[in-house]
Parts: sequence; C-alpha cells; structure tokens
Amino acid sequence: MAITYTWTINQTEYETTSGSKGIQVLHWRCTAVDGEHSISSYGTTSHIPDPSDSGFIAYDSVTEANCIAWVQGQIDKDATEANLEKGIDNLKNPPTMSGTPWAA
Repeated sequence: MAITYTWTINQTEYETTSGSKGIQVLHWRCTAVDGEHSISSYGTTSHIPDPSDSGFIAYDSVTEANCIAWVQGQIDKDATEANLEKGIDNLKNPPTMSGTPWAA
C-alpha cells in the first residue's frame, strides 16, 4: 500500500500592531499513513510579512493551501516525507524490540 501524506496548518501567529495582521509563525504537521500505520512530524516556520510586497495576502484571504506552500518553501518537503516513510517502515518492521528471553 502506498503512503499518503497530509500536510496541515494547526495554528498561525500574526502581528497585531500595524493593522496588516501579517502571519509571522506557522505551526505545521505532516502525517503519513500506510494502512493501519501512521506517524507525523510537527514544526514551525517563521515569516516576515511585508504588506508592501505585491505577493502579500491579507490575513482574511489567506488559505491553508497558501500557508502550506509557505512552509514547504522553507523546509525540505522531500526530506520530511522521506523521514516519515522511514518511520512507517520502522513501525512495520521494528529495528529493535524488548523483552526478557527467559520469560518467553
């Protein structure tokens, strides 16, 4: 079964002093699911909003897709997903286990 990756934004932090409400911090999560196995990675990215920039998006018009694109512009998306794939592999085939051989 193929791994499905879902990127979400859990929270934003925005400035309140200039009136532009530019987003300064994004709290993101990427969840990988393969059948009954799932694992996720969580992080934050910092941003410097510039209302004079032609690409600036007003807070009320920002979408989750915009935020995900901003996050993925700052982190290594492929490396994040590769690490989650390794985590799924480890769940399926644990590299270590614990126990007491005499109690088996």
